[in-house]
Amino acid sequence: MQSTPLRTSVIGSYPFPGWLEFASQNLTQFGENDIKEMQDDAVVAAIHDQTSAGLDVITDGEQTRFDFNLSFYGYLEGIEMESASPRIYGPPAHDQRGKHAISGELAAPNGLGAVEEFERLKRLAPARQALKASIPGPFTLSGRLLPNDQYTNRYEITEALLPIVQKEIEALVEAGCEEICVDEPSMSCYAYKADPEVFVDLFNRTVEPAAGKIRVCSHLCFGNFKARGVGKRTPSAMFPAFLDMHVDEMHIETCTTNFVFLDLIEAISKKFDAAVGIIDVKSYYIETPEDVAAIIKRCLEFAPPERLVFAPDCGLSQTARWAAKQKLQNMVAGAKLVRKELGLPNA
Repeated sequence: MQSTPLRTSVIGSYPFPGWLEFASQNLTQFGENDIKEMQDDAVVAAIHDQTSAGLDVITDGEQTRFDFNLSFYGYLEGIEMESASPRIYGPPAHDQRGKHAISGELAAPNGLGAVEEFERLKRLAPARQALKASIPGPFTLSGRLLPNDQYTNRYEITEALLPIVQKEIEALVEAGCEEICVDEPSMSCYAYKADPEVFVDLFNRTVEPAAGKIRVCSHLCFGNFKARGVGKRTPSAMFPAFLDMHVDEMHIETCTTNFVFLDLIEAISKKFDAAVGIIDVKSYYIETPEDVAAIIKRCLEFAPPERLVFAPDCGLSQTARWAAKQKLQNMVAGAKLVRKELGLPNA
């Protein structure tokens, strides 16, 4: 159980500043030290936006990644990176991201880079600010790798990736990380047609190095590439099986279903903290503090304030920065309105 009633948080990613997007497309014009300085500056910008909004917990905004999980393939040995997108033109969708061929034993002898990200965040964040690291889980990572004779299906690929992710989580714990979010959107996308008990087993083995030692969060959404979903929006398909996951906080996407499944947080909150997606990252309507407060009050019908966490539906990397800033500011303001009404302390 978390110590801040009606806690405000984020999932992981945050929009890149415009200059970072431009620079990342022209990296050959920069030196090694220029790039390191750029990375620091981008994380400082993400930290500033989140702390200015007043969030209880922040991340590095995943400013040094191409995407919440795409950069991790660059750390893997035994794969051949796709040479080009399989579809260039037409409306943006998931099929514009192809898959990598597996060419050998999957390994990451130098880790996956998450520890370096966390060390940078610790160095640049304000003292005593609650920090969260994020890392994609092995089932989600397996989705962009093609089976071969050695790994004949997605589950065999997942099993090969699991100890790699597990080792990275262990290294994060050793680095002093106190809160980690394991992103497994593929599990929530496909729970309606797969065995959710298999997903639970995969997840629990992945987080073994952290479970019971630090705060473990899960992020379960329905996809957000170019602000497009990919999974069938049926969160009820995940339950009751997902209640056996070894987490301290479980996040579910609720905005895109217009909060129809809000009653699920009652069962979730009996096992762990329920993190509610209260900001729509796929819409440019800016939720007002009053909008946020109204949903929080509905959530209080199903769970006590000390069991509730509020965050955007997904990472904010696909949302323009001007909108992301306003959405976070209003999310925190809405939580403060309700805390005040309930006589709870505001930070």
